[in-house]
Amino acid sequence: PTAKMMGRLSLNPLKHLDFFGSFLVPLTLWIFTHGGFVFGWAKPVPINPYNLRDQKYGQAKVAAAGPAANLLLAVAGGIILRFLPLSSPQMIALGDFLSVVVLINIALGVFNLIPIPPLDGSRILFTFLPQRYFKFQQNLERYGLLLVLFFILLFPNLLFYIIAVIYQLLAGNNYFVP
Repeated sequence: PTAKMMGRLSLNPLKHLDFFGSFLVPLTLWIFTHGGFVFGWAKPVPINPYNLRDQKYGQAKVAAAGPAANLLLAVAGGIILRFLPLSSPQMIALGDFLSVVVLINIALGVFNLIPIPPLDGSRILFTFLPQRYFKFQQNLERYGLLLVLFFILLFPNLLFYIIAVIYQLLAGNNYFVP
């Protein structure tokens, strides 16, 4: 009930916007990099792990739900793209739109599976690691955002490659490939 109590159990995207992470940081980066590198975030949806029925794997299930939803949307869009007849300008426009939807959802799903806090991949990973790594997890969480930024700056080609491979598998050769 934690998300509901905070008013975030909603499909309304406005409830999830964070002034600093959704507006100020992306706008500043867009201005200073001339539209090159833009990064941002929304308010996290809070959970209380003690409210989960499955105390052992509950956090991993919750963490996997977001990337799984992104990848499910990407698969659905990719299937439609594979069978979409490109016989009219309207269908081509629909294909372009779906191509962007597939690409964004793959990128969000893959990015959130990176096992660095505060990303969902770290919650999944640490659920399966032995308890002796708890201190390591706490130390990693302290520097998580900085580590995520370093990862993005050091390995952008790896991310683009993974996204491109998944995109090719889902949408085929008909549309944009990063």
